[in-house]
Amino acid sequence: MLDINIVGAGLAGSEAAWQAAERGIHVNLYEMRPGLMTPAHRTSSMAELVCSNSLGSDLVDRAPGLLKAELRMLRSLILSCADETSVPAGGALAVGREAFADAVTRRVENHPRISVHREQVTRLPEQTATVIATGPLTSASLAAELALLAGKEHLYFYDAMAPIVTMDSVDMARAFRASRYDRGEGDYINCPMDRDEYECFVDQLLAAETIPLHDFERENRQFFEACLPVEELARRGRDALAFGPLKPMGLTDPRSGTRPHAVVQLRQDNLAGTLYNLVGFQTNLKWSEQKRVFALIPALENAEFVRFGQMHRNTFLNSPSLLEPTMQCRSRPNLFFGGQITGTEGYIGSTCSGYIAGLNAARLMLGQPLLSLPAVTMMGALCHYVARAEAEHFQPMKPNFGLMPPLDNPRKRKRERHQSFSQRALETMQEFVESTSLLTFG
Repeated sequence: MLDINIVGAGLAGSEAAWQAAERGIHVNLYEMRPGLMTPAHRTSSMAELVCSNSLGSDLVDRAPGLLKAELRMLRSLILSCADETSVPAGGALAVGREAFADAVTRRVENHPRISVHREQVTRLPEQTATVIATGPLTSASLAAELALLAGKEHLYFYDAMAPIVTMDSVDMARAFRASRYDRGEGDYINCPMDRDEYECFVDQLLAAETIPLHDFERENRQFFEACLPVEELARRGRDALAFGPLKPMGLTDPRSGTRPHAVVQLRQDNLAGTLYNLVGFQTNLKWSEQKRVFALIPALENAEFVRFGQMHRNTFLNSPSLLEPTMQCRSRPNLFFGGQITGTEGYIGSTCSGYIAGLNAARLMLGQPLLSLPAVTMMGALCHYVARAEAEHFQPMKPNFGLMPPLDNPRKRKRERHQSFSQRALETMQEFVESTSLLTFG
């Protein structure tokens, strides 16, 4: 029997395990939880979502939506489970957090060619083909091993989680249901603020106490832009929030018939619709300060918080100095990497590189040539970026059309360009699947 090891059962590791197992490989999947928990995880479930429950836009003319469309074409486990457990989110794909993790866990554990080992891996296996998909919260001992392999110090950035409140505690007399530009059926709860309410909120947010950082954290403090804490964003200017996560564009308050000065959006967080998270409100404020400051949002004056926001250190590799677009390690051909540790940022970006790592680890064992997806696809563009970017200034990257090769006949309007990018990508992916027999397996 052909065996590979996969370390980490998050989004990337679960996807990698599934793709390898579907191709006839026996997978030993290692997950250290629940024996050793991370600062962000709360359960032992696979593919637990520790930040937002949104997987981003599901519109095919948006980069995250295109990436999802490609993964669906390739029979992604994660996308299949996400579609099964989706909750209303307008043009985005959001999931019931626990239902999604349960679905992934159940399918992985029940696969006849996947053996799950609930134990920590502290050393890199040398003989067996291995996929490292431990994510940004890699244990200290394994991170030290990876630092030796990479030949340089790891880079760090900081991630932050948004608070979650109960639906029943939101004052709906001061909030309204709607999606921006009427996309969806009132999928978001919108908490409007006028100018004075917004100014008061910003004043208190800027004055609030944050959780102290350790010396090492202060020296290496670096926030990744996609998860910038709300208080850090507010320090960039008094109107930064109103033009960022609190922008009221595409929303009209039905009580006044006008657009509010600012809007805090709440997105459904579980299938039952009893929990909602504060969109864009990742934070490192002390918990007591979160309760005090966020109560200044009119509709959340008496909100019940079931989870406060928090910040944690994330780890990622300098992938351009280490990896090929196949997610294979240059210096150790039987070693592959997948997930956010490679710099493919976000839930679906993590799934993408996990898919490629699992696919190619299986192909290596089967004696088949490794596959690098065409750069005109979003999956290919993202993997080529992390493997070919400038190593000196490398930072994690989420899917975006800027990663893709230019169009032969670029359109003037952005939406038309994006539609052309998507059409080219999906047509190329279909041709690639057919020419490589990518989905022909037992």
